[in-house]
Amino acid sequence: MSRVDLLHISFRFRHVWFRNLITYRRIWRVNFLVPLLEPAFYIAAFGLGFSGLIAGVNYGGRELAYTEFMAPALVATACMWNAFFETTYTSFVRMYFQKTYDGLLATPLSIEEVILAEIVWAATKAAAAVTLMLVVLVPLGFADFPNAFLCIPLAFFGGLAFAAIGMCFTGVIPTIDMFNLPIFLFITPMFLFSGTFFPLSGIPDWARIITFVFPLYHLVELTRFFCIGTMESNPFVNFAYLLVFFIIFGYLALFAMKKRLIQ
Repeated sequence: MSRVDLLHISFRFRHVWFRNLITYRRIWRVNFLVPLLEPAFYIAAFGLGFSGLIAGVNYGGRELAYTEFMAPALVATACMWNAFFETTYTSFVRMYFQKTYDGLLATPLSIEEVILAEIVWAATKAAAAVTLMLVVLVPLGFADFPNAFLCIPLAFFGGLAFAAIGMCFTGVIPTIDMFNLPIFLFITPMFLFSGTFFPLSGIPDWARIITFVFPLYHLVELTRFFCIGTMESNPFVNFAYLLVFFIIFGYLALFAMKKRLIQ
């Protein structure tokens, strides 16, 4: 049966998490370069390109330089990209090509435990990427010390939400090539229209309503709050939205993946 049974979940899922960690240790020297260098490239490009065009950004009652406004959003988007890609492309490869799930399910592990471990591992990678980004942004003065490092547990929390919806897509996408659709129709609009590159005060009301639906918007707001101490929304609403988003799509991910793996 493909019905999700939460009673099948125990702390045994940590064994799958450790398995992924051991595998990742073999390739970390290459993977850590992206989150380490990405913020420096963005800051350099936007700082040089927009410094003469945009005098400042009015956000949360403060006048910020454009790079100050944008830098915390890079932290949030890194969380999104890392968590989503881990539970889409990487999880699909483990499931379909490497047959890793077949081996895991030959043990006493349940399907629910394997999928939960994948989601938690993706959130862990998101938090690690954010940690490396803060190592760059804090010395450059684009994130306040020490409050900015609260973005690390926040990245894990937000990573759970993006990992869950990524695993949902993995449960229903028939081939790896078709992941282009959720990236183009879901991830890219979020990346562009979640208050990452411009404040929402300058867009129409109907567009703000759509933006509020995007989980990235809530993560961006919370990240800015921890990095620069100001925001334009209610942090409790942002946290609640991400939590509800994770619960809903976490359950849907378990259902979709269990149905697929049983078939």
